[in-house]
Amino acid sequence: MRCPTCSFDATEWSAADLQRTLSSVVAPWFRQLTEDAPAEVATAFEPTHREIAELAGHDNADAMHRAWRLLADAGRLRHAMGAGAPSHSGRVVQVSTSPGGVPKLPVASAQVTSRGLVGDRQANRKHHGRPWQALCLWSAEVVDALAAEGHPIGYGSTGENLTLQGLDWPSIRPGVRMLVGTALVETTPYAIPCVKNARWFSDGRFRRMAHEVAPGTSRIYARVLVDGVVTTGDPVVVEPTVVPVQRPAPRQTALVFP
Repeated sequence: MRCPTCSFDATEWSAADLQRTLSSVVAPWFRQLTEDAPAEVATAFEPTHREIAELAGHDNADAMHRAWRLLADAGRLRHAMGAGAPSHSGRVVQVSTSPGGVPKLPVASAQVTSRGLVGDRQANRKHHGRPWQALCLWSAEVVDALAAEGHPIGYGSTGENLTLQGLDWPSIRPGVRMLVGTALVETTPYAIPCVKNARWFSDGRFRRMAHEVAPGTSRIYARVLVDGVVTTGDPVVVEPTVVPVQRPAPRQTALVFP
């Protein structure tokens, strides 16, 4: 059953997937949360750090669910302690979807749900499409800078769903909340570059998109806290002071025909 708080669903994971994700995604994600954190924030994170390290050696759904909750809470703790992204705004310059694979192509508007953009899917469902990967976000300024260097890259090329402009991108770490259109999302881990994106780089060095290679320039995933609609040109508000409330889906009524 899907967790109503964090959307974790144990039925979507094999033991091998759980173990690999706990060791290769969850532990690095926590390190990303503590990067450049003030000493008091790092100290506050120490108990969580120890528990995350212990959970990383497991391969069961309970461990993954616990780790997911710890990470989500840690991201918000960083913000509450004054070390999160500052409140600011930008806009959506492109909404992108595809039936699978890259590039993703522009659409005027799309519904945003806990599973991502309606009409979008991933060709490789083993490594993509989890609830914490519902959306892939990237900075228009980063893409523009790469294109200015002569790389054949554009918005949506590397698979981001939402290309955002005007944001302080280095401050967008895991655990940042954003109001995008009418949807409320929360960033999760940085996206790991895939070899399929090598073609967008004239030198083939697609790893330059990796957070550990070029901090502050990589793509980042997000989970959806409140469903909504996003349209090209919509405002994006980082750490909004007023957030929408998720309303239950309308009850389906059976139609009876005489």
